Amino acid sequence: MNYLASVGSYAIMIREVFKKPTKWRIMRSLIFKEIDELIFSSLGIIIFISFFIGAVVAIQTALNLTNPLIPRNLIGFATRQSVILEFAPTFVSIIMAGKVGSYITSSIGTMRVTEQIDALEVMGVNSLNYLVFPKIIAMLFYPFAIAISMYVGIFGGWMAGVFGGFLTSEDFNTGLQSDFVPFHIAYAFVKTLIFAFVIATVPSFHGFYMKGGALEVGKASTTSFVWTSVVIIILNYILTQLLLG
Repeated sequence: MNYLASVGSYAIMIREVFKKPTKWRIMRSLIFKEIDELIFSSLGIIIFISFFIGAVVAIQTALNLTNPLIPRNLIGFATRQSVILEFAPTFVSIIMAGKVGSYITSSIGTMRVTEQIDALEVMGVNSLNYLVFPKIIAMLFYPFAIAISMYVGIFGGWMAGVFGGFLTSEDFNTGLQSDFVPFHIAYAFVKTLIFAFVIATVPSFHGFYMKGGALEVGKASTTSFVWTSVVIIILNYILTQLLLG
């Protein structure tokens, strides 16, 4: 029953986010601030993880191609498919659930503990719109970060494959271009947009409705990461069945 009540509270929160909007002059500065903190500040870790994930995929594929009849360009094909379909949109989103989600929960939870949210409501401000809506808008730019992740991941696979001596650059590029389905890019970005909404709202829910003091802020951050990851994994399965099944 507690889970059902939480789902209902989450749905009510989403509805309240879009009611009684804050003045655009104020909201604009909040949105730019959130884009900087949620997207730009995360590019470093996204690029780092994506490069080595692509490299590991290429190396593991190369090491498992023991049959001489299997063409080496399969390494490029496997790297492209793995990075675009799964690692970039899903694996990076789970990492972002930890980095960005914990930040969102702790920042809103701290405002709840220090009664800043109560002060906003006393002044007649829709606190949910003021705090959560800029994060949702900022996370609409998340697909650009995932596009960078895809490029860097494939580049990492090329570096590992070519400089590791597993195949030539021509073989990798041939595999990279073979049997390419443009819809796979659209599928990845659809997933990314939905995951972005989850990353912006689920941690906000745990931060906004938390109770207690500073210790509970840390517990809420951990709980939000767990549940954001769970929701992302479940949605990943559902979207894969709907879009590719």
